Amino acid sequence: MYSIEQLWSGVKHPELIFSKVNGMLNQWRVGERYYPGGVDVFDEDWDNLIILDACRYDFFVRQVSLPGTTERRTSRGATSREFIRGNFTNRDAHDTVYVSANPWFLRLHERIGGEVHDYVNLHTDEKRDAVGGLTTRPETVTEHAVEAHDTYPNKRLIIHYLQPHQPYLTDFGRENFDFHRDAVLSVKRSDVDRGDVIRAYRENLDLVLGEVGSLVDSLTGKTVITADHGELLGERERPIPVRGFGHPGGVYVDELLEVPWHVLETSPRKEIVAEKPAAALDEQIDHEAVEQQLEDLGYRM
Repeated sequence: MYSIEQLWSGVKHPELIFSKVNGMLNQWRVGERYYPGGVDVFDEDWDNLIILDACRYDFFVRQVSLPGTTERRTSRGATSREFIRGNFTNRDAHDTVYVSANPWFLRLHERIGGEVHDYVNLHTDEKRDAVGGLTTRPETVTEHAVEAHDTYPNKRLIIHYLQPHQPYLTDFGRENFDFHRDAVLSVKRSDVDRGDVIRAYRENLDLVLGEVGSLVDSLTGKTVITADHGELLGERERPIPVRGFGHPGGVYVDELLEVPWHVLETSPRKEIVAEKPAAALDEQIDHEAVEQQLEDLGYRM
């Protein structure tokens, strides 16, 4: 839920207030801090789950050129925070290694009772660059995913890329967008129209799909590509029909909840073994760095 201070912060930009009100109303309606009508990814059949952050089903299905079949799934969240709550609450995933450029699992795992066998933290990999934001490039995620695959041959892998989530990394995105933590403000402070936003988003998606294409040949077992949530690119929210950008929490519309479920051709399956973590995850976390990374990605704490 949002505090009075957070609501007040959007006074200069009323669409931000409307988004927050929409989120509060929707989460009150469903009775959870995530969308309970979505799929539990751990109930699905996979050895490797590749997550593209903020990837919409409709854009993915038009742009993907990888072998396999694309299905549609409903996510348990409009944001990464909700996705983590919806899939990891009270979950002992001791058969799973999570390689991630998104720190929400680190931020929430203790309070929601979620565990994995090991967690590969990529959140401080990249320094702030010309796009103005702190991000982890897709090739870095690929490199560490291959290492984790070789280190843990008998574990399920979750591999979480940040793209197509902003900041936009292609030349067009860098040249035309004044990156801000909130996607709405990024658009308003840049000399762009909705078509420019869609172009930059498409290019970021192509960028990460290229890296995924180079990764999948290195993976053993059944690989699925999905997303934690989608992205608003100027569509209307509900119930207040404000035009939205980004992925405001609790805004349960198709553009945010419908995600791809792309099943690749299966190689020989892994023999998955569950083992308790070798070390407590909290002992390895720089909590201040995690908070800063989330703020750089556009989340207000």
